[in-house]
Amino acid sequence: MNALGRSAFARSLAEWGSQWPACRALLLVSAHWRAPRAQLTGSARPETVHDFFGFPEELYLLRYPAPGDPELARHVADLLSKAGFDAAVDERRGLDHGAWAPLLMAVPDARLPVVQLSLLRASPARHVELGAALAPLRREGVLIVGSGNLVHNLGTAVMEDVGAPVEAWSHEFDQWVAERLLAGDHAALADYQARHRFGARSHPTDEHYLPALVAAGAAGPGARVSFPVEGFEHGTLSLRCARFE
Repeated sequence: MNALGRSAFARSLAEWGSQWPACRALLLVSAHWRAPRAQLTGSARPETVHDFFGFPEELYLLRYPAPGDPELARHVADLLSKAGFDAAVDERRGLDHGAWAPLLMAVPDARLPVVQLSLLRASPARHVELGAALAPLRREGVLIVGSGNLVHNLGTAVMEDVGAPVEAWSHEFDQWVAERLLAGDHAALADYQARHRFGARSHPTDEHYLPALVAAGAAGPGARVSFPVEGFEHGTLSLRCARFE
């Protein structure tokens, strides 16, 4: 629903997006695409995929007409292959809502080419390694973006109340992740279920957590981290955004 641009979070993300550094393209990792191997969108004109159900009709009318970048997709696949990842380009896949919904707020004019990279069916630690393999792109004018939530448990969310009071356990885990990001402690972040008492509760499945690990891995443990957007929706869903300098 934030993609409609009416919420406080949408306004905050739009303000932050206006401050993103100049770049030639975006490489985005979304919680909503996971595959047995690393896959990349290779279409020159990726479609806007509405991969959700039961929402207002106006959401299904939204489009994000950003160009793709097939050459960048092939370059990223080559980088990953050289780092020991099985990687391939999918020329037909479009951008799922984990990609286009935040970009609709952060880069509303869709001026930048976008390539989406899938998550892996692999451990959190392997996703830190996936990010590290992407690090050379940061010197090539490519902005790496992870799209998920640092706390995501829809079974505990108060869906009928976007402003519901924040649950203490959710706040505690969100704070712990922020502290570990600031410390560059990627080992602890990858082992979150064992390291924090609310790790499993915060992420019954890990797909919304893994994009942050990819971004952190790309930045490296010495990166300076800040949080331009913070907060919660529906009582338990973290809206915290991290920037890696």
